[in-house]
Amino acid sequence: MKIEDLVGKFSIIGSNQNNDVNTYKGELEFSLNKDQRIFAKWIINKSQPQFGVGFFKNNILVINFTYQGDENTTYKGVVVYKCLTKDILEGFWSEEFGDPKFLGTENCFRIKDELVN
Repeated sequence: MKIEDLVGKFSIIGSNQNNDVNTYKGELEFSLNKDQRIFAKWIINKSQPQFGVGFFKNNILVINFTYQGDENTTYKGVVVYKCLTKDILEGFWSEEFGDPKFLGTENCFRIKDELVN
């Protein structure tokens, strides 16, 4: 698999970095810059934008991300995805203020454009 294979949009489902069983849903989009670094943009629960930059090797994608939380606090973290195929990614993540006893999880499924005839 090549990094170019990951460019596109994905539907995501994940769990937060705590003992809560609640999950979140959203969308993730990957693009590349001229240096072959991957850019990520998440929209969590249709309202929370998050942004990241990462790199890819041996079907592993690592992205450092940030987002603005309540009261304009900036949160930072890292997510690691195992690229099972170019259409399915399985990941885990941690952020600096999360509960260190837990990891968040996130699974991604490519959104395929449907052709209209």
